[in-house]
Amino acid sequence: MSLPAASSKPAVPTILVGVDLGLPHFDSELQELGLLAQTAGMDPVLRISCKRKAPDAALFVGSGKADEIKAAVQLYGAQEVLFDQALSPAQQRNLERHLELPVNDRTLLILQIFAQRARSHEGKLQVELARLQYLSTRLVRRWSHLERQSGGIGLRGGPGERQIELDRRMITDSIKRTRVRLEKVKRQRQTQRRQRVRRDAFNISLVGYTNAGKSTLFNMLVKARAYTADQLFATLDTTTRQLYLNEAARSVSLSDTVGFIRDLPHGLVDAFAATLQEAVDADLLLHVVDASSQDFPEQMEQVQRVLAEIGAQDIPQILVFNKLDAIEIGRRPLQLSDSFEVHGALLPRVFLSAQTGEGLTALRDLLEQKVGQVVMSAVAPAAQSQLDEQEALTQRPELGTIGL
Repeated sequence: MSLPAASSKPAVPTILVGVDLGLPHFDSELQELGLLAQTAGMDPVLRISCKRKAPDAALFVGSGKADEIKAAVQLYGAQEVLFDQALSPAQQRNLERHLELPVNDRTLLILQIFAQRARSHEGKLQVELARLQYLSTRLVRRWSHLERQSGGIGLRGGPGERQIELDRRMITDSIKRTRVRLEKVKRQRQTQRRQRVRRDAFNISLVGYTNAGKSTLFNMLVKARAYTADQLFATLDTTTRQLYLNEAARSVSLSDTVGFIRDLPHGLVDAFAATLQEAVDADLLLHVVDASSQDFPEQMEQVQRVLAEIGAQDIPQILVFNKLDAIEIGRRPLQLSDSFEVHGALLPRVFLSAQTGEGLTALRDLLEQKVGQVVMSAVAPAAQSQLDEQEALTQRPELGTIGL
């Protein structure tokens, strides 16, 4: 199976293919797939889209469209074809035979980007687990060596194992070993979280669609140097720093997490459970939105969907509409702070530019207000409990002495 070339190598000429199956938010221009391809080191030379009522069982796009793609491959000198939708193992195999070059899908592309970007030990383990889970579904006669081998002593004694069965066993064993190592990392993270709880830490996590500007905002708030770039999935590993809030007179923990994306492979959601756990354990979520994007409502919905999948849908949120500097003058908001309805609930919203710092003061003011409210709500029951104990002691009758 061919993987996209690393970014240090010459860009691979690639044809992008998208199939409109009547689902909402179909990207007819394949803009996001093109950004993903460029991030992975590809050079999109042509975008092809078509409509179908249902995927073709053998070639996904049907034989006629497959012939059209093959002609385009020869015309543009493409070395790879990339589909915006997930392909079944059989469809991928049939397309590669028909087009006579590597064919990959959106899922493998995201896996490749994650493999290029992961830096921490945990991130690499998570990527490896997702990659192995993906490959485990692709062992369907993909290689010519999958012939039945002879078995038994002296090459006698009946048929041996198929090579595909050996490959599947090796991948299964690798998945088990990787999961054991990930569990160890999870336990270490849980220990760190318990320590933060004992220190009465207040945890805030930055979440949002990929390339919404989370890392830039993170750097601006805590004066950090987290990697930032105008590309998808620039940040994969969770980074946590302390943020001091003057009015609240306390520090909070601020975490920058991996960005979400449309049709995020479920294998990645499972594999990155340890990283996304930062969002699950947060006391407050800063949902960063690219306000300059016309697709921000769909992107917000995708983030809310992933938050629901990981059990973080009930955590309080502040909407941070970022990239204010990229909005045209006529479309800029009249005020930087207001409310925005999400799933029937009004959430506080702040407009700002993490690049220029405009509106950052409004966000800090809102954070101080929210943290202060949570602290007071936590202190009030404890104070009341202490008063109740003191009152009980004052009303308690003195114990008499018992003589022998």
